[in-house]
Amino acid sequence: MTDPDIFARANALSEEEERLYEHAGDGHGLTAEETDRLAAIKVELDRCYDLLHQRRARRDAGLDPADAQLRPGATVEKYDQ
Repeated sequence: MTDPDIFARANALSEEEERLYEHAGDGHGLTAEETDRLAAIKVELDRCYDLLHQRRARRDAGLDPADAQLRPGATVEKYDQ
């Protein structure tokens, strides 16, 4: 996966997230499925950003960014910020 691929995925997820928030803001609220999807989107976005950070760090260290790995959601969600 290349940086543009990761950005495209993150943008698609962000657009879906926005649609869900707009739907909720229109007075409809969110169904249980939509709430679950919103939570899943947040995890996937975190995974995308983590992968981009890994790729940048590898590039900055003179290593191949292609060796960066998409980490499980449980891993990226436990980062201290």
